[in-house]
Amino acid sequence: MTESTRVDNSVANTVETQPGATSVADPDGVAPDSVAPDNVVPDPEKAARPQRAGNVGEPLVVIEHVDKYFGDNHVLKDINLTVHQGEVVVVLGPSGSGKSTLCRTINRLETIEGGSISIDGKKLPEEGKALARLRADVGMVFQSFNLFAHKTILGNVTLGPIKVRKVNATKAEEAGMKLLDRVGVANQAHKYPAQLSGGQQQRVAIARALAMDPKVILFDEPTSALDPEMVNEVLDVMISLANQGMTMVVVTHEMGFARKAADRVVFMADGEIVEEASPEEFFTNPKSSRAKDFLSKILH
Repeated sequence: MTESTRVDNSVANTVETQPGATSVADPDGVAPDSVAPDNVVPDPEKAARPQRAGNVGEPLVVIEHVDKYFGDNHVLKDINLTVHQGEVVVVLGPSGSGKSTLCRTINRLETIEGGSISIDGKKLPEEGKALARLRADVGMVFQSFNLFAHKTILGNVTLGPIKVRKVNATKAEEAGMKLLDRVGVANQAHKYPAQLSGGQQQRVAIARALAMDPKVILFDEPTSALDPEMVNEVLDVMISLANQGMTMVVVTHEMGFARKAADRVVFMADGEIVEEASPEEFFTNPKSSRAKDFLSKILH
């Protein structure tokens, strides 16, 4: 598939939306002043999530009675979940619990067999241009960065705004440089993906998602494909985004990130939401036996 075909086919997602891909939502436009540079990225071991009780906004993502099957396998069972503007929801659970599938249904990368999903008050259509327009508000970052190998780092970040929304190239590049600075890789702007480490490439993937000015960003195991020494540099950026009020749904096994960055933890098992709680409550006083068993195996 050619680059232009891929862009045209995905409309609101500038990268192919197959498992392991990184997709970017399509905004109403990108202006260089829409993104402020942020050179100070907190250490995840030191930074604490600001308490924002009462500051969470209106419902942004609303999932109601969602069911999903893979053949005879009922992978999502009557899922109900609301994510508010400015909220960081971390989804935890054992492998096979349905958490990644849930993440992918939010902008219909996976179809559903029952229920409904709304983004900012609008039901997610089944297909077509209406779906593409609504996907424009959702950014996605997956396990594999999937950057275009033949484009520079800056070219990867500006591709969506220029190709999908016809943003002026100069303005897109100015905004792109601010974003690369924000995630700490501005000095890599004119290199190619193969010249960067995995952690650097994933930070570029985050910048690419931000370039489309999404209302919410979905992260599906964004550090699982990284070497251990590269994990923190990506988590640093995610914590910084959380502290700046970005609405985020994060599927992860990184318990430290969940403790520090989440407003709410959603625990899934066997295709169901078993428990929802604040990070402090979930990690210190889980209510369900399934959550207690899960935590006993991963916390030392």
